[in-house]
Amino acid sequence: MAIDGFTPYRKEDGERYTRLRWWLGITWADLFNKHTDIYPEKIGLVDDMGRWTNRELRDEVDRTAIGFMNLGIQKRDRVLLQLPNWHEFIVSFLALQKIGAIIVVLVPRHVQIEINHFAKLTDPTAWIVPERYGKIDYRPIIDDVLKESPSIKHVILVRAKENRDFHRIEGIVDGVVLSPDNLKALEERRPDPDEVSQILPTGGTTGLPKLSPRTHNSYMNNVEYHGYRWEITSQDTIMVITPLGHNLAVHWGLAAALFFHARLVVIDSSKPEDICEWIEREKVTAIPTVPALIARVLQMENLHKYDLSSLKKISVGGAPSTPELVKGVEEKIGAKFINGFGSVEGTCASTKLGDPIELICGSVGKPICPYDEVKVVDQSGNELPPGVDGELVSKGPGIFTGYFRSTEEERAKLFTKDGFFRTGDQARKDVEGNIWITGRIKDIIIRGGENISAVEIESLLSGHPHIADSAVVGMPDKILGERICAFVVPRSGAIPTLQDVVSYLKDKGASVLQLPERIEIIQELPMTKVGKVDKKALREEIKKRLEEEGKI
Repeated sequence: MAIDGFTPYRKEDGERYTRLRWWLGITWADLFNKHTDIYPEKIGLVDDMGRWTNRELRDEVDRTAIGFMNLGIQKRDRVLLQLPNWHEFIVSFLALQKIGAIIVVLVPRHVQIEINHFAKLTDPTAWIVPERYGKIDYRPIIDDVLKESPSIKHVILVRAKENRDFHRIEGIVDGVVLSPDNLKALEERRPDPDEVSQILPTGGTTGLPKLSPRTHNSYMNNVEYHGYRWEITSQDTIMVITPLGHNLAVHWGLAAALFFHARLVVIDSSKPEDICEWIEREKVTAIPTVPALIARVLQMENLHKYDLSSLKKISVGGAPSTPELVKGVEEKIGAKFINGFGSVEGTCASTKLGDPIELICGSVGKPICPYDEVKVVDQSGNELPPGVDGELVSKGPGIFTGYFRSTEEERAKLFTKDGFFRTGDQARKDVEGNIWITGRIKDIIIRGGENISAVEIESLLSGHPHIADSAVVGMPDKILGERICAFVVPRSGAIPTLQDVVSYLKDKGASVLQLPERIEIIQELPMTKVGKVDKKALREEIKKRLEEEGKI
């Protein structure tokens, strides 16, 4: 039964995906139960609070699920889940999946404006949230949101002190018994695999985030085929260092560990020293992450002091990876680099173990699922030949059907006439079918009518000896429309000049069109709430500076 606001898959598509077993017909709860039944005594989860065998984790999840049912959370109720990288996120996530609730996944840094936006779209009945986290006091945020969101009947606090106003998760679970009746009631709440399991926010770099509903079947398709691509097995220990509120951490980390029976380590720190200590302590073999976090590790002066020999593979996505980063992982850590591309909408591609370094440095490989159709098209939707840039579009068992509560008009713009999702990414394919991401359609700088890829310039700048990081944006110009501005983060003790940068790019074979006409030195690139470079903020910053200088 589809919920209001979700566009079901076409009947003929769903029947085909099921008949050919591209959809496995399993839910999150099925996956978790199978994992814990097969390896009950294996350590399944580790975080800053402790270690759990799969049997212990199963008991805690089941008791929490029954506690949620006793609270009154119904099947298909939407529940906001906003927790950091704590084991309580995983327990709550799996418990909600078991009772057939639909999870709206938030990151800890979402505040009133985003939470109210999500609540308005999804009408949640409950909200699981910390009382405090780091410098954030959620109590005034909760008060503000409840005024605007009357659908929220239950606020469930995690790691909170005594609170008379709201539920504490410990209080919900205390006294719950895993009796035959309770377990039978829990089993009866199993959702249909075709139903929505979670709703995921997009990056939100151009306004408030949209919401991507994903079914159990479609999401498990992503999980299965990505796991094959970087060869996750029951012998692996996967460590999640990106926020669990991000799709990357849930898909490449939590779900992969359950699907392939790996051990999962979750840390609540992005400090490179902490990352290295946990790798060494837990003998971590695999890490899914974003370029910025692994780059911080490579830049550590004392990296050699840590024993990282257990780490065999790092799957990186969320933003473009530079050739310097790819080579640095293999040279300094000795791990294999898997260059990936993924989205909450389900379009996924990745290189694989054994691919040549040249391919990994520039390409995101092939679609992870051989049954997803991913192609490059022109503005009219016509497929382009290899080597020609166009928009990346996708369709198949791992691809979503549209944003939550989107209108027909919005869907018509989002999908081609033959049902392919327009990703908004500019790309090309080579003759082997590998995908090369060359920018975002909206991240293209249009200088005097010429389309210039910001990503390609950033890739060239990544090898500059005096530049640690960079982001290239278009700055407004009265004559040409836009010119190129490069925001650069210098390496310690070095301040690159515009002349240095231009000379370097010329030596690297950059065209005249790719040469920046201004550089701005900054100490750190601004990030969005999902860990991507906030180019909207950079465009606004350079526009403000030009206005102050009287140049526009």
